[in-house]
Amino acid sequence: MAFLDFAQALAGPQMAVGAARPAPAVPAISVEAQATDFSAQEWQIVDLARTDGLRSLRGPGSFARLRKWIWGEEHSPTLASERLEALRRLAVEAWHKGYAVSLSALAAFRAAGFSTAQLELLLATISAGRTARVPRS
Repeated sequence: MAFLDFAQALAGPQMAVGAARPAPAVPAISVEAQATDFSAQEWQIVDLARTDGLRSLRGPGSFARLRKWIWGEEHSPTLASERLEALRRLAVEAWHKGYAVSLSALAAFRAAGFSTAQLELLLATISAGRTARVPRS
């Protein structure tokens, strides 16, 4: 069994009055660092969100419901993964509105497990892409 003599650590060399004390040793704690980048799949979602319209953020309209009723086909722009869907929704808003995204999209993005650093990176990247985009004639 190991024994630590704490009294010996306190009875170290005498220090002059006003002299700086050495900083205590901080134990190494395994803390998972917050992600600051996106995976390749997540960047692909952000890139594909450029072509999605704001309409893709709303539910199916009356024409889509009629088409499903008549032909049985259904087209859903939402992704199966809730995490990736939160990323897509925020990216679509950012491509169309810039930094003026809705609070609900920000809350869903944060609830999906993305960090503040990722949010800043996403908005800055999309903002740079918006200014570099050439308008169609």
